[in-house]
Amino acid sequence: MYKNYIFDLYGTLLDIRTDEEKKSLWKKMAAFYSFNGAIYKANKLRSAYTEYVQKEKELVRKHHPEFNHIDIVIDRVFKRLYEDKGVQPSKELVEVTARLFRCLSTVMPAKPYDGVKALFKELHKKGKKIYLLSNAQSSFTVPELKVTKLYDKFDGILISSEEQCCKPDKEFFEALFNRFNLKKSESIMIGNDESSDIKGANDFGIDSLYIHTEISPELKGERPDCKYFVPDGDFKKISSLIVK
Repeated sequence: MYKNYIFDLYGTLLDIRTDEEKKSLWKKMAAFYSFNGAIYKANKLRSAYTEYVQKEKELVRKHHPEFNHIDIVIDRVFKRLYEDKGVQPSKELVEVTARLFRCLSTVMPAKPYDGVKALFKELHKKGKKIYLLSNAQSSFTVPELKVTKLYDKFDGILISSEEQCCKPDKEFFEALFNRFNLKKSESIMIGNDESSDIKGANDFGIDSLYIHTEISPELKGERPDCKYFVPDGDFKKISSLIVK
């Protein structure tokens, strides 16, 4: 049926809840920065963070006008926040800062949906290839993939922050297909977001399966424009639909 199974991550393979608006997050991050020599109050840190995220986006748009949907490397923002206070952080400190931010903003830690690991085992047993195409930050996503024991299950991983473009941009799909020499007729995209996963797959010209989970964006209609549809979030139904 298909040889290549391309998965979205959050809301598709992993259930996770985060909240970057929490006051406690910014208070603790300000304390951490201050402990490392970059003195901040919580509100000033938050406003500076927001400002530098926007500046990073502007830089990416300037350097990559070919991308319709861009992403940034969030580590550069955390690094800039140190530099503004006269601190030249090591790479290790920036990485720790990014991971701390993710931990503090996480309300419910990432965990695989029921049936994910069983499907991966079935796909590998049948000689299929599994790929990840995720709109995400590598500094957040790689540790979460490792702690959930999914990292080594993929035959290839592309994360938007590393490519500086994201779904539904055709360039992001093209990067995956070129890097791993995939054929469109042999591939399917599986995701929980019709605006990025399904639209991206349609624009690129590959089949798609949409699964609606608790953290999926609200649907625009009764059914997304996909070939396969799992409206109740039951991941275990995917195998019977697209695996032969």
